[in-house]
Amino acid sequence: MIFLTIGTHEPFDRLVKAVDEWCAVHPLGATVFGQITSPKADGYAPKNFEWISRLSPADYATRFAAADLIVSHAGMGSILTALHSGKPIVILPRRGHLRETRNDHQYTTAKMLGTRPGIHVALDEAALGGVMDQALADLGKPGGIRIPATADPQFTDALRSFLTGGSARRK
Repeated sequence: MIFLTIGTHEPFDRLVKAVDEWCAVHPLGATVFGQITSPKADGYAPKNFEWISRLSPADYATRFAAADLIVSHAGMGSILTALHSGKPIVILPRRGHLRETRNDHQYTTAKMLGTRPGIHVALDEAALGGVMDQALADLGKPGGIRIPATADPQFTDALRSFLTGGSARRK
């Protein structure tokens, strides 16, 4: 299953429409499920995959766990959850100039993380279908993408030292 999640704050019609168009021409389209928030009155409602505007946290976790691939905006919560769960993720960043977000922080995130294993980046909606196809083709290939739930102690020790001017030591 492919799980589409766009965050919980604002609709993301550009991503939803691109996934819906991909589903229309792919036999896997029936296996897509999306949490897409409620479309605005003039917003885009998908026709080719099942969706809901909001899932409970338990239902969200169940859908996320069942997914083979996550498709999302470039929000850090979605990215970190996918990596922590060992799930590959396709991201399309919201763009500031399109008024999808306040600035281009998601675009910067996508560009910075796009070379990491398990993170597949489509910088615009025209590229999304091809990126989804590649991510699906890569399923099951070696090269684990799971990240630990906590930061490496060497990193936290260095950060603690930096923040305290080198005076604090790990206990």
